Amino acid sequence: MKKRMAWVISAAVLMIGFPWLAVTFAGSAGMAVCFILFFAVNPLFAAVCGAFAGKDVRQLWILPVITAGLFLAGAWLFFDMGEPAFLLYGGCYFAIGILAMLIRSFVSRQR
Repeated sequence: MKKRMAWVISAAVLMIGFPWLAVTFAGSAGMAVCFILFFAVNPLFAAVCGAFAGKDVRQLWILPVITAGLFLAGAWLFFDMGEPAFLLYGGCYFAIGILAMLIRSFVSRQR
């Protein structure tokens, strides 16, 4: 339970807090910060979160779902409400997380 809560808090900070920081403080470099978030930081966090969830799939399967959901909440809240492009990004982060979870689970079972 503690591990799940720590990951949920870190996902909330990363997926909601960082977009807020980008919108609030980035100024003229806002677009570059958003590209870094969308194409580097968020996919990497989704993969790490999924790999962690692969250690105990029965208990932690919800982490990739929460990560994608928090991304959608943060993106729609701070950028553009209802923008369908963010659904594509959220779906990709979900797929990355699930794929990493399944790979980690498969590798753990092989050992």
